[in-house]
Formats: sequence, C-alpha cells, structure tokens
Amino acid sequence: MTLRTQTLQADVVRRRDGTGLLLRAAAAGDLAAFEGTVSEADGGAVLEGPADHANALALRAAIPALRPQLVSGHRTSVGTGDRTGLATSGQARAFADVGQGVFPVFAQQSIREMDRLGRSAREVLDDAVFGLVENGWESGYGADCDHIKSTEGIDRGLDAGFRMFTLDPGDEVRDVTAGITDQQVDALPWAALEDSRSDVLARYRGLVLEAAGERIAPTDAEILTAAVKYGGAVAEAVRLHRHLHENAPREAGAEVEVEIAVDETAWQTTFFEHHYLATELERLGVGWFSFAPRYVDGFEKGLEFRGNREELRRNLEVHHAVAELHGGYKISLHSGSDKFSVYPLALEATDGLVHLKTSGTSYLCALEAIAEEDPELFGTIWDISRAGYARAKASYQVSAHEDRTPADLTGIRTEDLVDLVRENEDARQILHVGYGDSLTAALADGTALADRFAADLRARHDLYTEVLTPHIARHLAPFAAVPAR
Repeated sequence: MTLRTQTLQADVVRRRDGTGLLLRAAAAGDLAAFEGTVSEADGGAVLEGPADHANALALRAAIPALRPQLVSGHRTSVGTGDRTGLATSGQARAFADVGQGVFPVFAQQSIREMDRLGRSAREVLDDAVFGLVENGWESGYGADCDHIKSTEGIDRGLDAGFRMFTLDPGDEVRDVTAGITDQQVDALPWAALEDSRSDVLARYRGLVLEAAGERIAPTDAEILTAAVKYGGAVAEAVRLHRHLHENAPREAGAEVEVEIAVDETAWQTTFFEHHYLATELERLGVGWFSFAPRYVDGFEKGLEFRGNREELRRNLEVHHAVAELHGGYKISLHSGSDKFSVYPLALEATDGLVHLKTSGTSYLCALEAIAEEDPELFGTIWDISRAGYARAKASYQVSAHEDRTPADLTGIRTEDLVDLVRENEDARQILHVGYGDSLTAALADGTALADRFAADLRARHDLYTEVLTPHIARHLAPFAAVPAR
C-alpha cells in the first residue's frame, strides 16, 4: 500500500538485504527534508533512501498521521508490541479490518525487552513509523515506552518521541504474606511520602467504601500492611513521575501521559490496596490515565487465561469501581496476548474502559513464518529456546514443561513445525520466553541469528503479514464491539 499526502507519496520497500524508503513528489524541493538519492521520473521527483532515524523523523514532521498521539482520550485501546521491528504493517491491517473504534498503540516495548534485544527506543518508534507507511495508515496511534523502572528509561523514551510512559515501581513492592513488623513500618520512606505512621492511620481509619457491591473498610493492621507493601512503590512512582514531567517537552502536541503498573509482582493487589495506591499517588501529585494492578493468577505468557474466569470478572469489576471512585481511569490488562475467553468479560466488567497489551504473540506469528520459510533457522531457535527455558522462565508466569516437547526437530515436516508453534502450548511458552536468547545468538558461521531472522521475514513479509493479521484481528474483534462513549 501507499501513504499519500497532498505533496508526498510514501512507500516502504522490503528486501532480504534491508528496508528502504521510496518517496515521490511533484518537485525535488518537496523531498529536501529527506535523506537519499533523488532522481526525475514521470514528470516529478523520486527519492530512494534508507529506513533510518533521520527519515523517520522527517516522515513524522511531514505527515501528521505518523506522529504519536495521546491514548487517554480514547475509550478502549490495544497495544501491539513488536519484538522484530517488522510487525506493524500486519498489525495495522488488523485494526483496519476489524478494529474500528479501538485506539492502537503500535510502538510498544518495555525497556527490559529493548535491552535484551539491543534495540533503542528510537528504533522501536522508527520501525513502527515505517510499518505504518507500508500499510498506508492514515489514522492516529499511540507510543508506549513500557515498564519503565528508571529515570534513564524515561530519558530514552523522551528522546525517541514516546508519549505514553508506563511507570513500573514493582521492584519496591514488598512481600507481606507473613505479616509485617514495627521495624518495617518505621523503615518506610516517610520523608519521600511526605507522611508519617500517625497520619496514614488517621487518613484511612474509619474509611468505608462501596465498590461494585464490595465493602472496603480497612482495619489499622490492613492500613499499615498496605503501606509496607506499597509505600516504597508509591515513593518510586512519584520520583519517576516528577522526572518525566520535569523533562518532557513543553510544546503543544508533545504532551506525555502515564500508566501505573504494579502487575509484575507475585502478590495480588487487594481492593483496599488499589484505593491506597490511588489515594497516595493523587496526594503526591501523580496523574495517570491507566492502572495495572496485580490480578488473580492465570495470566500466563502466550496462552489462554488459566485461572477462574468468574473470579477474574469480579476482580476486574471491583478494580474498575475503585478507579471510578478516583475520577475514572482505564484498567490495564498486561500479558494480554491470546486470552480470548476473557476479553468479553473484561470489557463488560470495566464498562469498556480498558487497555489491553499484547506483545509476544506477534513474535510467535513471526516464528510460524520462519518455520515455513527457513526450517533450519527455526530448528536453531527451538534448540536455543528449549535449552534456556529453565533459566528464562524465572522472569515470567509460565507453566510449560520441556519434557512435553520434542528435543530434536530433525526430520519433522514443515507443516508440523508450524503446528508446533501454533498448537503446542508448551512449545509456545518456551519459544515466547526464549526470544532474548535466540535473537541475540550467533549462528555457526558467526553471523547474527537476528540478521538472518530479519532477512527471512523481509523476504517473505507477505507471508508474515498473512499469518499475523488474522491473529491480531481475533484479539481486536471483541474490543471493536464496544460502543464509543
């Protein structure tokens, strides 16, 4: 497809040896902002240039549709992460096909994934821009610098042009399952919280809230437990939030927004703890449009929801009701890929005020294409992922067992390799969490595995898109069915 404006016609060219940008204009002067070789053709000017950062910036300057927008003004939204840098075109096609009314966040990657893959924040956003040009995308989109744990991560996102920042203070969440001690209470960062033990008790003592039929009336012990569990996280979120807003651009059209995420911890967020977090963050001047608590168990990587769906429904209903008590904000579903059975109930429980994040599922679609296009490379990726699974699984909610999967893929038919990715749940999880080891490995000849992987996907980008588009569309269809507010 082609992206057209009044003065430009933009195309992206995928070749095995790289990605290029092709621009056409009535006159060479219209192409002055871009890097590349200009020639005359068909009574106009043509530029052939690299798909690099300079040209991505020039495209964003020239074409408003390619500039990231705020997500907060949209009722339902879905983020589609991209570990390969080659998924955006297929993801955008899915939104065009079935995702009307759902706001897309095409540039979405966590700082952790960027570091594991050696990608910069600039590359993540640039790759999304070129994918949108390839698709001919003319609508808005968001850009989420995800799971940020440091001011350095914020600076990277700001430099690249991200506008949504998911602040993750989860490292400061404490285990209180065995109870708390006075020493833990005394050790809280009271100065950073601008608070004290007596003040926090006074603030919540006697509180009675009704949220979706749930009565929230904390005891003194529950108040102090929430403070010990989440007090450090509040202080860290405040620190990150202040840094973001002190360093964000001031010009119109460059505003930033925040999601707060405490989902990547081992301990569920109770309804009172959600209220505590929201109250304390508000008191300290933090603003956010989306919030990701730690829900009930069952959100495993790459698979359907494994928990009790009715328990999850109730969990979401009350978390949404707590959000409404604080002015209303989205409830965010992380690790949301392939949880098809819970999308309708999540939308119902939150009145459609929800943000879904998917990521690794697009990588699995890429592996389907690799299995068909380059079975030898797929076998190498499988060996690396399977060998490293015992270590990699420590960072994720997964339950796969290596012994339920083939140790050797030699002699397996291509169609069975594709089915291994598509149908075998243990294999999906092993491959899902093995991306870091695989995409940073070297092949036997010393070349980077990631280079051959990308070359294969560029060479058969049509195949990748054919696999990816219906899979992402299946995620989007329930969200598109929610009426706009």
